[in-house]
Amino acid sequence: MSDIIWPVGYVPGYTDNFCSNEVIVRGLRAADLWPLLNAPGLWPSYYLNSANVRIDGGMGPQLEHGVRFYFETFGFPVEAEVVEHVVPVAGQPARIAWHGWAGSTPEDRLDVHHAWLIEDLSGDRVRILTQETQVGKPAQTLATTKPNPMINGHQDWLDGIVAAARAQAQ
Repeated sequence: MSDIIWPVGYVPGYTDNFCSNEVIVRGLRAADLWPLLNAPGLWPSYYLNSANVRIDGGMGPQLEHGVRFYFETFGFPVEAEVVEHVVPVAGQPARIAWHGWAGSTPEDRLDVHHAWLIEDLSGDRVRILTQETQVGKPAQTLATTKPNPMINGHQDWLDGIVAAARAQAQ
């Protein structure tokens, strides 16, 4: 199975916080999930922890490499830029990642690398992996919060995208 590609400064284990969520489900393909993930305006319809999405510069509604966008999640107003964008094709996993940031002072600044990998597997299965590394004081706080809001929130995102893709397939 494939791995997330990490930029310098965001390798898990060297950041203030890291979360990883993964599901493998039967009966869906990467091509079924990609349109839901690649259109951030759809996120609030299946992931309740996202709101007020907008894509900057008249781009969109689909994400592309270099596109900047905004959304709110986990109580943070996040500005983001797509830094990896690989659409699903046979034999190659789909990938999307963005660098996101919020805050402007050393006390409230949060920088993240949020990456997704969607990979078709044998036996009519698909693997959806999302991982995020975070740097900053808010990340240090999130890393010690129980229950872990990042793990739980991202699991909701995975469950939501799977449910939305299944609903569209019917």
